Amino acid sequence: MTEAAMTDVQDLTLDEVRAALADGIASNAAFDGWGEQARDMAADAAGVDRDIARLAFKDGPVAMIDAWFARIDQAMVEAVPADQAAAMKIRQRITALVEARLAAAAPNREALRRALAILAMPQNAASGARLGWRTVDAIWAQAGDTATDYNHYTKRATLFAVYASTIAVFLNDESEEYADTRAFLARRIEGIMRFEKWKAGVVKRGENMPSLSRFVGRLRYPAV
Repeated sequence: MTEAAMTDVQDLTLDEVRAALADGIASNAAFDGWGEQARDMAADAAGVDRDIARLAFKDGPVAMIDAWFARIDQAMVEAVPADQAAAMKIRQRITALVEARLAAAAPNREALRRALAILAMPQNAASGARLGWRTVDAIWAQAGDTATDYNHYTKRATLFAVYASTIAVFLNDESEEYADTRAFLARRIEGIMRFEKWKAGVVKRGENMPSLSRFVGRLRYPAV
């Protein structure tokens, strides 16, 4: 690395350091776990001072995992640009985005397995839920969802469950190009679409039902 490049690296903000080291840490974590050794090796490879890297990830393994998940979320969004997604049906958008995220994680699948084991620990459960929600929120946002009512939350909660179960299949999938994972995902996405259609029907039927409050009001204050 040239002296100019070294200077540029040392001038990075802590957020930029986290982003710069995330992929390298994940690559090392597959063998060395999400710990100091993986962080220091990534820092050395990127020309970042170890003390700066230590400061950037002062919260430990969860901070490293957070940074890597943010990177693969970014890769997912870049793989399915908004204009490309707009030309697809909604189920195709969701499928393409989930598959893009899996593709981004695939080179470090063992690191992902170790990361999820860490996030499953009781003390990290809140962080795990937050990171999972961030991912499904990014998926729906990139798919063009603009709901701000209860649909905003139900869509994400449903996809959260689907994504979590898909990851479980993905981690143990030895089929060619993860064909089994893609088939599993397609079935679960179909389930989401059926649920959303049913939910929309319930709302529509509710709008056409007589209002109990209006009925009672008329009994109390009859029209003259």
